[in-house]
Amino acid sequence: MNAEVRTKRRAAILSLGYNLTAAGVKLVAALLTGSVSLLSEALHSAVDVVASFFAYLGVRIGATPPDEQHPYGHGKVETLAGFGESILLMLIVGYLLIEGIRRLIVGHTLERLEWGMGVMALSTVTSLLIGQYVWRTGKRTHSLALMSNGQHLMIDFWTSLGLLVALGVIYFTGWVFVDALLAMAIGIWLLSGAWRLATRAFHELIDHCLPQEELELIDRILRAEPHLLNYHDLRTRRAGAMRYVDVHIVLPNDWSLKQAHDVADALEKQIEQALRPAEVTIHVDPYDPDRAALREQKNLYREILRH
Repeated sequence: MNAEVRTKRRAAILSLGYNLTAAGVKLVAALLTGSVSLLSEALHSAVDVVASFFAYLGVRIGATPPDEQHPYGHGKVETLAGFGESILLMLIVGYLLIEGIRRLIVGHTLERLEWGMGVMALSTVTSLLIGQYVWRTGKRTHSLALMSNGQHLMIDFWTSLGLLVALGVIYFTGWVFVDALLAMAIGIWLLSGAWRLATRAFHELIDHCLPQEELELIDRILRAEPHLLNYHDLRTRRAGAMRYVDVHIVLPNDWSLKQAHDVADALEKQIEQALRPAEVTIHVDPYDPDRAALREQKNLYREILRH
């Protein structure tokens, strides 16, 4: 097991342990106080427990080497884990909105607010520290599962801070309706984050191309090769942390096989180093004036349609 995989697993386990503890403590505080906003936080943390478990499984399975049945590896398991987390969040949002509306109409009372305020103060500090660690680990290792999990924890920080302030307002003013309004606000905020996460994961699952800045980086590397006459049929995708690139390059038709192989091999290594982790496959085509002219006509036609 390499150092990067160990780092990812450590972050996933830490996130899972924190969310288990936070969910239990918040649930007890919600039962003691009768606060629906505290209940929303407890349910949010409970969803994070499942999300952290998904992240751990995604990191563990995603790091499994390729095999005969999965020649491209298992990286999409991490993406699938992120997609599962977003669906869970959407379900919990539906419950929070319904419960918030019900309590606004029916009304409710709150007790032992000091307990709730103490729990949220502790949650604010711990979620910030652990959330930053998990997010940075996910970004450094290109793990969508850990990044989404870190996002959950940072959302937990902001909602904990907002809930701490709201409980203080209720404690000093007696405005109990703030509790239900806050629960609904938390739900709407969670919905926006869940939608962004689901969209990103969906694009990866259907093999969306790499971001524009990475495509431009590939283009610069290819065009910097002085012997390259042209390139075409560039295809890219991502599975978890791994990027996949394949492209056809055009070289002089009087070159030897070894000359063409050396150029292609050098370009593959350059692109893999620039985009790591990445797997690059380059196909070599000999220069053909007729095919080149036809390809130029097709490119011109595409440009006309685009404009």
